[in-house]
Amino acid sequence: MGATGIDWALVDVAVPRQPGRLPGLSMAGFRHRAEAPADIAMVAHPSVTLIVDLSEGDGIVYDDTHGRRAKGSAFIGLLPGELRAAGTMGDCLQVRLSPVLAARVFGTSIDLAGTVAALADVWGSRFEDRLRLAPSWTQRFDIVVDVLARRLDNSPAVDPEVAHTWHRTFDSQGRLRIDRLAAETGWSRKRLWSRFRSQLGVTPKRAAQLVRFDYAAHLLAAGRSPATTAAASGYTDQSHLHREVTAFAKATPATLATAPWLAIDDVAWPAVTGHSVA
Repeated sequence: MGATGIDWALVDVAVPRQPGRLPGLSMAGFRHRAEAPADIAMVAHPSVTLIVDLSEGDGIVYDDTHGRRAKGSAFIGLLPGELRAAGTMGDCLQVRLSPVLAARVFGTSIDLAGTVAALADVWGSRFEDRLRLAPSWTQRFDIVVDVLARRLDNSPAVDPEVAHTWHRTFDSQGRLRIDRLAAETGWSRKRLWSRFRSQLGVTPKRAAQLVRFDYAAHLLAAGRSPATTAAASGYTDQSHLHREVTAFAKATPATLATAPWLAIDDVAWPAVTGHSVA
């Protein structure tokens, strides 16, 4: 996600003391010390995102997949397109699930790609109610892990070949060719393409593009120039990077580089351990 109109100096960020309790799950809590209007631009991310609006006031509003105005907590699938949320921001819990984990949690009940919907429509209201009653971020994080673990106990597994392909795509920043990944799984290219698409909602090629974009976005946010970012991310040239950024973020590389959300991403979802719960 990228964001504008938020004074991050007034936001406390909480992360779990024990990240990685469920593979593919990451969480962060945001506490706005003074509720204020916000205008948030969602940038495509290689995960399925749950935004749990725990505000006491009016909360956030956004447009769902069908262009209808929705309010409060949201389910945001892969590749949501151009999406903005506005309103009054209070406490907010954001949960990211890798496509492999999301496929197990939600199964075929919802399209993992492109769907934007009220969280209650996808998961009912009890999940959010439990989170609202929890007095601390630690307990909220524990509730999320508990609920997801219970769902996984009764969920069908994702094909190991599909999971392998996703993990290799993610770990390589989207730079491995589908032919190589198919060879690693022992499947034909056609079979891998079909099974990956049916289970994760996107094709292997689109997944690789999304992962590569996310890697490039963070390099830009860290101060790398578009030219060096393009080379480091595996784009053919700077023009190629510009086209991909425009397609995914509806922005130029220079604009994306200043997205405040990317600037705090390593705090909210640290690549290394060591952050404590606020």
